Amino acid sequence: MPKFEYTAVDEAGAQVSGALIAGSRSAALEQMGNDGLYPVRIQQARQADGRPAALRQAQGGEQRRTAAESGVPGRVPKKRVDAFTRELANLLEAGVPLGRALQILNEQASSAAAGRCWREIREDVVGGTSLADALSRWPRAFPPVYVAMVRAGERGGFLGKVLQQIADFRERERDLLGKATSALVYPAVLSVLAVAVMTFLLTFFIPRFAAVFAEFGGKLPWLTRAIVGTSTFLVRHGLMALLGLAALVVAGRRLLSSEGGKRFLERATLGLPAIGGVVAQFALVRFCSMLGTLLAGGVPLIVALGAAGKAIGNQTLTDAVEQAVSEVQEGSPLARSLGECPQMFPPSVVEMVSVGEQTGRLDKELIRLADTYEKDLDRRLRMLVALAEPALLFVMAALIGTVVIGMLLPVFTLQELIR
Repeated sequence: MPKFEYTAVDEAGAQVSGALIAGSRSAALEQMGNDGLYPVRIQQARQADGRPAALRQAQGGEQRRTAAESGVPGRVPKKRVDAFTRELANLLEAGVPLGRALQILNEQASSAAAGRCWREIREDVVGGTSLADALSRWPRAFPPVYVAMVRAGERGGFLGKVLQQIADFRERERDLLGKATSALVYPAVLSVLAVAVMTFLLTFFIPRFAAVFAEFGGKLPWLTRAIVGTSTFLVRHGLMALLGLAALVVAGRRLLSSEGGKRFLERATLGLPAIGGVVAQFALVRFCSMLGTLLAGGVPLIVALGAAGKAIGNQTLTDAVEQAVSEVQEGSPLARSLGECPQMFPPSVVEMVSVGEQTGRLDKELIRLADTYEKDLDRRLRMLVALAEPALLFVMAALIGTVVIGMLLPVFTLQELIR
């Protein structure tokens, strides 16, 4: 079995060195924890092949990096990452050393994917890697903005505070996305119900009426002929039509996934009368919340602006923010630069940002703006849903009513048809 050499701190606070035999690095760390030792450095001793331990450690780090980026055995769920962030912040604020805090979280991991991630992060940190670098090896769980904030906290000596801010931001982000998603549930259900009812009428109900009308002969009204023709097409070629629709959806998704397609869709969405304003306000809330959190965490303004711009989620608005970043780099005030994008930053927001710059409370002002506009966004979403419900019900009634009227028209002229 491999031999590991270590330097650690015991429960009395004294530094000790030694060696132990364990099947793996994680087993060695667990054995040290059971002995009441808090590792400072641990590495595998030189083997018979003569390779330096540092070389083996670097190779092991590369192997862990490859495995982490591949996501094996599974991606860590976002809620696990949120819980990890909150609990790690609480442990550090309580005075628990980072290595011991990571060990506690590893022992409490509630899934195999999370346990593996927390374990390898702890091994990297105990081996001398910074927490930010250890987290960066898991980009699917810890995005670059998360890593940047942790790095700033490590450098400034307030890691626990930064992690608490990250946890608060991710909670606000989750609540905001939850509100937007829940607002779309009822309209989506109504849309699916309308499609299901129309499909049933056209493929099951209409063909039976069409057979009755065919027995009488005569010329049917144009609306009835159109409905019967649509029904006949769906019955005979419904499967092909469904496959064609699926092909169009796939082709459309590929087109919209391209850079040009994304920008076209984003510009079209921003141009919609009511939805465009909601999208722009949603981006504003994310930008202000992210920028305020980064600045409160000690991240420099230019770096924070770049990270917050990427978190907007709309490339068209991101381009406008990047233009503002370049102007700030040239010495222009932030408020004036943001004012060049009135679609996302209305004059009231620009004025508040200017006040925050002048008073030195820009981070607090941005977070306050995010909270204020998030509440307003919630009201606007509720209003849109309230308007969408009767509109969708009207569309459903109009479609079904058109089908019913179209099939009843021949009944009113039944005598002429019989002739």
